[in-house]
Amino acid sequence: MSSFQVGQIQVGLKGEFFIIAGPCVIESQSLCEQIAEFLVNLQKTTSVKCVFKASFDKANRTSINSFRGPGLEKGLKILDDIRTKTGLPILTDVHEAAQAKAVGQVVDCLQIPAFLCRQTDLLVACGNTGKPVNIKKGQFVSPDEMKNCVGKVRSTGNEKILLTERGTFFGYNRLVNDMTAIGAMQQLGCPVVFDTTHSTQRPGGLGTASAGTPDMAPVLGRAAIAAGANALFMEIHPDPANALCDAACMLTLKDVQPLVESCKQIFNIVHNRQ
Repeated sequence: MSSFQVGQIQVGLKGEFFIIAGPCVIESQSLCEQIAEFLVNLQKTTSVKCVFKASFDKANRTSINSFRGPGLEKGLKILDDIRTKTGLPILTDVHEAAQAKAVGQVVDCLQIPAFLCRQTDLLVACGNTGKPVNIKKGQFVSPDEMKNCVGKVRSTGNEKILLTERGTFFGYNRLVNDMTAIGAMQQLGCPVVFDTTHSTQRPGGLGTASAGTPDMAPVLGRAAIAAGANALFMEIHPDPANALCDAACMLTLKDVQPLVESCKQIFNIVHNRQ
């Protein structure tokens, strides 16, 4: 398994347990600052390092009327401010190859959305930034097929690749999780993150938005760390019911620390650490 850093976080072989967390989309600078400060305090109380995530654009929303975010220029400015003020590493989605260079100049890790995990030009453009790239496994892709996605980024000479498991389609509006996918993707030489909130999603389940069962997120998160996942990804919000994106599956802030603490304990047991 490869070993590299996302910001100051050691990832991969002999790396530490960490989380990637934040709102689905940048709703406002003040919201991002509130959540980022929460993560700073979480680091202090749990000793678990955090990567702040938020999207400047959500190009794959269910409905044309769905809120997408502030866009590239304004969004990157907000993310850069968060990074400067808090010192947290930053991760954000890239939907188009033309966005990769600008995004790579601001963030610590570029993320390929699950629905775009096979897009060659996008993968290569993100790889060419030299920054770590987190590829979310498509809900329609087997773990073994992710070798092709990894190969596209590696073709640029970039070996700093994370893979994220986030469920597999099982009929209409339903995802299931196969925990053996974690080990299978680690065999590709990449650290594997488990997306504990999107894995509870019911895609398109509300007609014009996705449904979800966020109460199951802690169960899946703990199971994934027990299965050997290197880190957790979670979308969090102070008021999920009124969030502008993924309201049905985000975790409220009060539920984050208990999950992180329990997963840290499991991680240490799995990896024989004190």
